[in-house]
Amino acid sequence: MTQHTDVVVVGGGQSGLAAGYHLRRQGLDFVILDADPAPGGSWQHMWNSLHLFSPAEYSSLPGRLMPAQARETYPDAGHVVDYLTDYEKRYDLPVQHGARVDAVRRDGGRLLVETDTGTWRAHAVISATGTWSRPFLPAVPGREVFTGRQLHTVNYHSPADFTGQHVIVVGGGNSGAQIAADLALDGNVHVTWVTQRPPRLLPDDIDGRALFDVATARRRALEAGRTDTGGVASLGDIVAVSPVRAARDAGLLEAKPMFSRLTADGARWDDGSQSGADVIIWCTGFRPALSHLAPLDLRRARGHIPTDGTRALDEARLHLLGYGDWTGPASATLIGVGRPARDAAREIAQLS
Repeated sequence: MTQHTDVVVVGGGQSGLAAGYHLRRQGLDFVILDADPAPGGSWQHMWNSLHLFSPAEYSSLPGRLMPAQARETYPDAGHVVDYLTDYEKRYDLPVQHGARVDAVRRDGGRLLVETDTGTWRAHAVISATGTWSRPFLPAVPGREVFTGRQLHTVNYHSPADFTGQHVIVVGGGNSGAQIAADLALDGNVHVTWVTQRPPRLLPDDIDGRALFDVATARRRALEAGRTDTGGVASLGDIVAVSPVRAARDAGLLEAKPMFSRLTADGARWDDGSQSGADVIIWCTGFRPALSHLAPLDLRRARGHIPTDGTRALDEARLHLLGYGDWTGPASATLIGVGRPARDAAREIAQLS
């Protein structure tokens, strides 16, 4: 049996909830389909020590300030899960958990959304599946011959899982720096951190508040036709959160250049040096989780779907939300997703 609604939102994390908030304000009928069995989006799968870059008041979805966490300036992932769970309930958002969307297809003047729990027919679809379910692993020579464990950021939980082992952490972004710091500060794990280029830590006084201001200034400059300021990328790659600063100041966060290949028992560099390893943790990023949109045949360069704001250029009934700057400046952040979610809801309300 096919159910009918104005809008189907695919994904019930922070982007899907922000979309639901604004769709409700537009008076539209909608459903949010989320593959996870519980609220919280990808935050419920993060590593144990992860904290936000920003204070709670700078990490809020539209309509509801995130409450401060006791004794924590920067809330941890569990606090974010609690906030998203409360947000979903507070606004009585129609989230169906445990509903995985397999495909979105054209069906005359509507879009057909096929799930493992049934089918929906809608005027429009907002895809808000994020990237966490699609980790990226680079094609490094020797990766297939390494006999130790190979994990990705998504598989990391705590240093206790690696006691007494040598771990090579690969990646010069926030995840790589934070996981390397987490392991190094534990004292029971031998850590080697490798990066493609020398890591660039932002100044210690820069946190999510300042980053949002920088991203906003860039958006306004571009909208006004002024010179691109470069945004956050012009400042650095890594936010110096407390554990990263602690590891850096203790001399525990020195990065080596990227190795040239993996061997059966470790890694080898271009200069001939080698290092044994029990585990490789690839902190090498993610790709947009868009396989459910494959029947629409919209992907172009780099796997992205061309958009005008959040609207897919080749399918006006589809909006993409929260995948990065290409679907709205800072749209992959808690505080940044509100504006593009509002714009998407308004455009959908105007569809004939």
